[in-house]
Amino acid sequence: MDVDTRLLRYFVAVAEEGSLTGAADRLFVSQPALTKQIRRLEDDLGVRLFNRSRSGMALTEAGRELASRVPALLDDWDRAVRATGLAARVLRLGFLDAGAVAAVPEAIAAFRRSRPEWRVELRQFDWSDPSAGLARGEADAAVVRLPLPGQERLLVRELFVEERGVLLPVGHPLADRESVDFRELWDEPFVSAGAETGAWKEHWLAVQERDGRPVRIGAVASRPDEWLGAVAGGCVALAPVSAARFYARPDVTFRPVRGVSPSRVGLARPRGRGSEAALDELLEAVARRLSATELTPAAPRPSASARPRLPGRTEAHGA
Repeated sequence: MDVDTRLLRYFVAVAEEGSLTGAADRLFVSQPALTKQIRRLEDDLGVRLFNRSRSGMALTEAGRELASRVPALLDDWDRAVRATGLAARVLRLGFLDAGAVAAVPEAIAAFRRSRPEWRVELRQFDWSDPSAGLARGEADAAVVRLPLPGQERLLVRELFVEERGVLLPVGHPLADRESVDFRELWDEPFVSAGAETGAWKEHWLAVQERDGRPVRIGAVASRPDEWLGAVAGGCVALAPVSAARFYARPDVTFRPVRGVSPSRVGLARPRGRGSEAALDELLEAVARRLSATELTPAAPRPSASARPRLPGRTEAHGA
């Protein structure tokens, strides 16, 4: 019988968290999607793994047996994947948005000059996974924006701070201001990340900086084009200052905002992994370059000729 390792990771998360809600938050998936995958695993194995109740998910005897074996199996698999990547001289660096990694290609080029036998894959993930591939084992390290759900399970090195502003439709009454007070935005419809992203979603809605005022959600997005489209259609969105440069549209404008905390950018990797010389060297090069990053707000209103820079998955193969 062949079983998808992703299903086993989902099973372990539910077993350890004791609830679908906690496991969904940990994995950055929706609870209905997680429920479906657990049922699929049970169907594949032909056994019931959990007793479901209002108090949570309790392992059955069969579930306890599987839970005693799967973590070691997944650890072996992860080690095999890492060993394969190392043997092939490939390192995977995840990221979420172009603004956070603008200087990373220079760091990769420097790394490649000293390690020409290595290839670095720079992989973009959408906002449904704020860990940029780390939570699901799809990246060896990642440039992330903090705070990050599940951050305690990662080794995180904070690199720089970037102020946040607001993206507005060009016809918005506040669009001609030099800056905006956050209180003036409290009743606006905001673009939100998915519910499964937890603290990430709350940070980008500035939930803790609203004096208890509820958030009005106007749209949910997980990709830059969806995000910009929702703003152009009448919503607003908090964004780092680099968004005005990297995701410019003629029907969307950026304004600095007073009264919200900045975005912190960090470099993250899984805990519990031994030192890997090539990865350590790459991450040190990235950290040095990004720590020197100086971010200043872009011009207030993008020109009509500006085009959005929406990078998909790319691979950096050297200078």
